Amino acid sequence: MSLDAATKVVVVGLGYVGLPLAVALARHFDTVGVDINAARIAALKQGHDATREIDSETLKASSLKYASDVSSCAEAAFIIVTVPTPVDRANQPDLGPVEGATRALAGAINAASKPVIVYESTVYPGVTEEICGPLIEKVSGLRQGEDFFLGYSPERINPGDREHTVDKIIKVVSGESPEVLEKVAALYSKVTTGGVFRAASIKAAEAAKVIENAQRDINIAFVNEITQIFQKIDLSVYDVLEAAGTKWNFLPFRPGLVGGHCIGVDPYYLAYKAQQLGQLPRVILAGRSINDSMGAYVADRVHDRLRKAGDVLVMGLTFKEDVPDLRNSKVVDVIERLKWLGHNVTVHDPLADAEEAVHEYGLTLDVDALTRQYSAVVLAVPHAQYLAMDPAVIGGLVKDGGLVADIKGALRGKALPAGVDRWQL
Repeated sequence: MSLDAATKVVVVGLGYVGLPLAVALARHFDTVGVDINAARIAALKQGHDATREIDSETLKASSLKYASDVSSCAEAAFIIVTVPTPVDRANQPDLGPVEGATRALAGAINAASKPVIVYESTVYPGVTEEICGPLIEKVSGLRQGEDFFLGYSPERINPGDREHTVDKIIKVVSGESPEVLEKVAALYSKVTTGGVFRAASIKAAEAAKVIENAQRDINIAFVNEITQIFQKIDLSVYDVLEAAGTKWNFLPFRPGLVGGHCIGVDPYYLAYKAQQLGQLPRVILAGRSINDSMGAYVADRVHDRLRKAGDVLVMGLTFKEDVPDLRNSKVVDVIERLKWLGHNVTVHDPLADAEEAVHEYGLTLDVDALTRQYSAVVLAVPHAQYLAMDPAVIGGLVKDGGLVADIKGALRGKALPAGVDRWQL
């Protein structure tokens, strides 16, 4: 299929996934980015991306246009949906954002444009064709396969990763028919130098995405479990992993808190689908159970080392280092457990948005936290700013006989002041 600069593309949702994709598409097509958050749109127009995925210079130079409603979908040849797919409090899939975006765009499209509607949001197999397609038909009064067409191309954004960006990775693409598949392939082929992989079906593409993260989750769960075993015999899991890693086919996973918008969520989508089909997803749910319990495990070990309640500084709140993303941060589990155990907890993070921390978790970030001393310091998220600190300075945040808990082993091999207790996974 031949596409040119006049081809109109609309990206619905300008978060961690949508914005980098929209900027990449705008290099080749007439692209509009839509987000219902007016403040987000205003900031992007000024060249400021709060997610830090796109730098100011790139944003200002981009031809990407912005809108806070979906009216631009009426003339679009392609509409790409990149809204979040979280889970609810019961860890059940929350398709509310996807269904909301679908209803909105369905009310704007028309038969004359015959748009291809591509979903990038992570879902369980069947959502695109069994939920989104019928919903578009119901709202728009149009016919799938005649007036509009469906495709799916799973997002593979890794927040903070400047190597595996959307314009370099292999993009999995799919369509409801061979003709639609080629249209979707032609679109994404313009965006990435990594090429495209044509999945056998939309369901195959949906399933591929959800197992990518479920596989990582299970592997990390195994390492977290053996970490707990080795802790009981005073054996460092890092020493074990270094030795085991000399074998050519050993997988280099590390222990830690498993949160974020993908690995900590996607396995529940797959588990939900399995249970719908009458299949008990034992391995998937076992992995989730282990990883979901790690926050409490870390807090309990800190409490055991201190032997009594005290003042604890938690350094880092985001779900991973060097990103401002607070979604599904498992550091929160550590904090809540420490508070439950009676500790007075102070939280510091140089990247997290203070208002978002309050809104999402009821936590106040203390910008002056690094000027005081504590019974324990928990280095939860090793941001570059923390690693640039002299280990003696981090140790200096601890009172005599206090503890430095290094969750990810970031200070491994580095000397701390005499008299400071050290603990790591």
